[in-house]
Amino acid sequence: MALFRDWFLIEHLKLELNPQDERILRQTFELLRESALGQIQVPVHRDYHSRNIMMLDDESLGIIDFQDAVLGPITYDLVSLLRDCYVAWPAVNVEAWVKEYYALARKAGLMGAISEMQFMLWFDWMGLQRHIKVAGIFSRLSIRDGKSAYLDDIPMTLNYIVQVSAQYDGLSEFHSWLQQRVLPLLNYDLPALEAES
Repeated sequence: MALFRDWFLIEHLKLELNPQDERILRQTFELLRESALGQIQVPVHRDYHSRNIMMLDDESLGIIDFQDAVLGPITYDLVSLLRDCYVAWPAVNVEAWVKEYYALARKAGLMGAISEMQFMLWFDWMGLQRHIKVAGIFSRLSIRDGKSAYLDDIPMTLNYIVQVSAQYDGLSEFHSWLQQRVLPLLNYDLPALEAES
């Protein structure tokens, strides 16, 4: 998540971080890290999104770019696909798909005592962690590597960050900080995504 701080905030937005900014970032990153580490660990692709799923000649699906697969949080690939940086799904569909995944994982014996509510929190916070990191990656790809097209994908990523941080009391300070310190620096409006239910 340091990529968000270093490449998105400092390099891309030119935000001069003060001690309070640093504290809010540190506390938020720690909450998200603890949530990820508290999740059931399973094999994850780590880059499971629309651009890495291909339709093959026989109309079956092929998955590419899996060389970084590791053991990781159970919600990681799910959030990568359903809160894709390039495709916005209707919130009602996302919620239904997450609940269906949870039910299948429970049936497979993966959930133990984890409630659907806890799984949804894991999903949301994993998505927040992923989008924070991706905003930094996209900024770095533009600044360091000259791939400025990635900047076009930052608004949807930021919108996910804003929406999820608004839903949880534990993230309220981070959400307020985004509203006061980060969003005013943008030279574009965030896209209108369907409100989460």
